[in-house]
Amino acid sequence: QVHLVESGGGLVQAGGSLRVSCTVSGRALDAYTLGWFRQGPGKEHEFVGTVNWSAGFTVYGDSVKGRFTISGDHVKNTMYLQMNSLKPEDTAVYYCAAARRMTVPTTREEYDYWGQGTQVTVSS
Repeated sequence: QVHLVESGGGLVQAGGSLRVSCTVSGRALDAYTLGWFRQGPGKEHEFVGTVNWSAGFTVYGDSVKGRFTISGDHVKNTMYLQMNSLKPEDTAVYYCAAARRMTVPTTREEYDYWGQGTQVTVSS
């Protein structure tokens, strides 16, 4: 069983930066494919990015490519999402998730475990 806890959300002005964290317990960071999704007000869940350190891939969604970066601290067993050049449309609840598969999962249905989410609000 894997337990995921997000933290670090908050309010930031457009153009600013914020880093959210996902602490993983139960298994090592590289035991699963990990991902980030977000859900804005009145919107569907949107794929943000996914990483698998064992398989050696990191993939980002088109709307965040070049602005967001996924990284990990394997000692702290924590994944990070660094968000730069934030826009009001990045406002959402951000979720981390874990998938047992070692492919490149980009849809919600491909993930097996989810955190509770952390709110990110970008003001204009």
